[in-house]
Amino acid sequence: MTSRVITFSLLLLTLSGCTATSPRHQAVTPTCTVGDAMKQTTLYFGLNRPQGAAITDVEWQAFVDSDVTPRFKDGLTIFAAKGQWLGKDGRLARENSKALMLIHPADKASEQGIEALRAIYKQRFAQDSVMRVDAPACVAF
Repeated sequence: MTSRVITFSLLLLTLSGCTATSPRHQAVTPTCTVGDAMKQTTLYFGLNRPQGAAITDVEWQAFVDSDVTPRFKDGLTIFAAKGQWLGKDGRLARENSKALMLIHPADKASEQGIEALRAIYKQRFAQDSVMRVDAPACVAF
């Protein structure tokens, strides 16, 4: 599976106009032929609570307005998503979700903001996790 992930990642870099070479387990910095080298982080937020009602659109928007936007004022993208995974009990679990995509510099402020969002959401909505996926990106406006 690791070789598939690496192959897929390299394919994404090639298609995005970036090239990268890096030893395993080190950050990949793309060499961009178009745009600037940045980082793409996608966070996946489940909308079911372990106990009680699902997280409402009003609650989600309040989280975006009060917690996400102040940390990432330059912009963001939100997608409606449907997640599924195999639970510890061997049963298939499905859940409505939101995917939040951020394009940001690979810096300490962005890292702190992302980790703060994950911690706030988990605490506020009793979530076990918020999945995070990072990728190098070449960005042009």
